[in-house]
Amino acid sequence: MNYSSYSFPRKIWLGESGNELLQWPIEEIETLRDTQVNWYNKVLKAGSTIQVHGVTAAQADVDVSFKVKDLEKADVIEPSWTDPQKKCSEEDLSVKSGLGPFGLMVLASNDMEEYTSVYFRIFKSNDTKYVVLMCSDQSRSSLNEENDKATFGAFVAIDPSHETLSLRTLIDHSIVESYGGGGKVCITSRVYPKLAIGEKANLFVFNKGTQSVDVLSLSAWSLKSAQINGETVSPFSECEDSHSLNQY
Repeated sequence: MNYSSYSFPRKIWLGESGNELLQWPIEEIETLRDTQVNWYNKVLKAGSTIQVHGVTAAQADVDVSFKVKDLEKADVIEPSWTDPQKKCSEEDLSVKSGLGPFGLMVLASNDMEEYTSVYFRIFKSNDTKYVVLMCSDQSRSSLNEENDKATFGAFVAIDPSHETLSLRTLIDHSIVESYGGGGKVCITSRVYPKLAIGEKANLFVFNKGTQSVDVLSLSAWSLKSAQINGETVSPFSECEDSHSLNQY
């Protein structure tokens, strides 16, 4: 079956290392930003969920940086875990680990019956290195059982012992597009909530892991619709698939 989906316009360039392509929303998206909310240096305690008030959650631009201090609490990754999407599908938010899942719940209904979650988990390997897994989980995105509720995932090539974990998520009603690690991973999903629509949509930051996580900064903006030749249009563009995961 052929699906039609949409993606925010993005730029693609070669990273400084010369062996990876990065992706990021084009700068013109920032001209659509409206009401802004900022957080700095908040601690997400284990099991906590905090609502982000003050922005239109159904149409928003959210940029957040996480820092984890006690990396030794990370679960050990098994050598057989080579498929990130399978790992994300097998372990949803109900599965706690030492470090994660933590991230964003977007397009969430008031009673939390519906939400789409975008999050990180951190693992450690036997050679003392760390592995960051990014997931975009649609399994609770809608009460409509006929909708596509796939979960997508990718490993993010960053070292959490020296770098912060950045996550930027763009939301436009049924589009959820997330960039992890400064554009090293991009996951686009199409979701169809029945309850979390318009003013009834909510935005949360969460930490379901067993250890605290620091939110170094969070900036969230309501997004205005774009104006082209005097007409109001959505800021995303059509692409071929119902969802996409881009990692290079």
